[in-house]
Amino acid sequence: MSEMEKFVIIGENIHTTRIVLRDGKRHKTLQNGEEIILYVDSEGNQNNISVPDWFKKTQPYEQGQIKHFMIVVLEAINGDKKTQRESASFVQSEALRQISAGADFLDVNVDEVSYKLDIQKEAMRWLVNAVQEVSTVPISVDSSNSEIIAAGLAEIDSSRDKTLINSVALERLETFDLVEKYDTKTIITASGESSMPTNDIERVENVLRLLEEAERRGIKEEDIFVDLLVFPISVDSSFGTDYLNAVKMLREEKGDAIKITGGLSNVSFGLPMRKIINETFIKLSLDVGANSGIVDPIQTNLMKASSLNLDLEPHRFARDMLLGEDEFCMNYIKAYNQGQLVVK
Repeated sequence: MSEMEKFVIIGENIHTTRIVLRDGKRHKTLQNGEEIILYVDSEGNQNNISVPDWFKKTQPYEQGQIKHFMIVVLEAINGDKKTQRESASFVQSEALRQISAGADFLDVNVDEVSYKLDIQKEAMRWLVNAVQEVSTVPISVDSSNSEIIAAGLAEIDSSRDKTLINSVALERLETFDLVEKYDTKTIITASGESSMPTNDIERVENVLRLLEEAERRGIKEEDIFVDLLVFPISVDSSFGTDYLNAVKMLREEKGDAIKITGGLSNVSFGLPMRKIINETFIKLSLDVGANSGIVDPIQTNLMKASSLNLDLEPHRFARDMLLGEDEFCMNYIKAYNQGQLVVK
């Protein structure tokens, strides 16, 4: 089995944070002024959802962004049966696209639908049921709140393969109780008890503490994914190497059995030509021992990424930036402005 065939893809796109652009190809304004988001349903038919008036009063809309998953989830839990079916069709089309592109798990997150916990829990219950109605792969129930995770887990069809919890952290060890209660797999993250790690060493130290707790509880290593946390390289030139060094250190510490993952596309946030950066970072991550990723397999060609020659432009510019050799990303941005990032 090749390196990429063993790579576990946690499809990240069914999140209420996701956006489409108002001037993008999936958005259309009709002659009567109605705005719609286009999609292809599970039967291959062109379909659409409406952008409701309530969303047009939000800040993201004013900034040219439409949070399409937020819209369908809120419309579903507040709407009639017809609205729920239409919303489910939209969600299920994306689930099937992610699976067709190679997702091994489908990560679902509703944290942004509301500040109210009861609404978040209702949204998670609806979304889990909508996705598992068509999914042939397990769901990853994702939230920063263990009560929202619990609400989703309670809806899971127990006859399916093990669900994944995203995630357990030092600041919420009680989520391990859900791993045991529902016999799930879990992602554990490198975040600290009260703050994010500042370097590679802190990442590994935090993870080792969690792995000790998992072992104490009898949670099998084969059921654990480790998220060593990827932050945008545009914020700090060390963020790429912080992650990569942590992967290498943990792989050396724990051997081949551990599954090391991360939100690999986070690294490119705020920069142009994100696909080039993401593919380069996947290649670098594979080279140091990562064997999973929380990624959108539709947007990122993982097979291509695994075979990149990083000495060639444009990926050389991305590599140097990700390895901390391009302070403030200046060379990369200059190359972009001069048209040197065109993939040949």
